[in-house]
Amino acid sequence: MRTKLRDTSGPNAMNIASRLVPWIVTCAFVSGPLAFADKTAPTGTHVPIAHSALLTIDATETDDSLAFRIRHAADQTPVNSKDVTVSVDGKNEPVTPQADGTYVVSGKNLRGGSERTLDIIVAHDGIREILTGKVALPDTHTTANLLHNHKQMAWWILNIVIILIAALAVSRRMS
Repeated sequence: MRTKLRDTSGPNAMNIASRLVPWIVTCAFVSGPLAFADKTAPTGTHVPIAHSALLTIDATETDDSLAFRIRHAADQTPVNSKDVTVSVDGKNEPVTPQADGTYVVSGKNLRGGSERTLDIIVAHDGIREILTGKVALPDTHTTANLLHNHKQMAWWILNIVIILIAALAVSRRMS
């Protein structure tokens, strides 16, 4: 019985290796964001802030702001008011009404990890209500966040190094 040995040297082997390397590198870059995506990002859930007999207020945290939803307590319909004032720990904050019925306040003075007191004044149906609530937003520039970003960068580098080593091993085996 005769076995035919395959010739793994020459220009054909180099051609195969040169076609494999771009695919391997592409797979490394595509798999990186999918494998190490931040799964702790806010999911957009509404956090209750304050309520009264007539109103309920909840908020949704975004990257740099807090969006308030003000609703009637009885039927949960949105309150349409042009006179909404928000103060954080006694200091007034600018409020921007949105087209979807929410009111956006910058999260700059709300961050820091400690609990902040919110006073929200809403003029609706011929009356003015003052609702008070508390909110604690984490600081975005913590050392844990920086450490997480550095760990992710280290995984990217390790991933690319492993792929390059595999590409070298395949190309040497082909030649």
